[in-house]
Amino acid sequence: METLKIAIYVLCILTSAACSYLLLRGYWRSSTRLLFWSGLCFGFLSANSFVVILDIMVFPAADLQFFRHSASLAAVGTLLFGLVWETE
Repeated sequence: METLKIAIYVLCILTSAACSYLLLRGYWRSSTRLLFWSGLCFGFLSANSFVVILDIMVFPAADLQFFRHSASLAAVGTLLFGLVWETE
């Protein structure tokens, strides 16, 4: 069961990182700024998944909730800022 948890968290990191890479690559090719904000959002989501692994697997005695929530807030804030910025 522990191996399955690790595999799921690693897949979350890889998926978020791949989405971030593809969105940022699309931004560099087309200069569409919404792709940039979306790529940053997925980058922060990837960081959030990495901190989750650190919190649960590497440092189970430490409380890394602040960093987990900070990464999530940065992801959502970045995407919201990009959406509002692009509609003006």
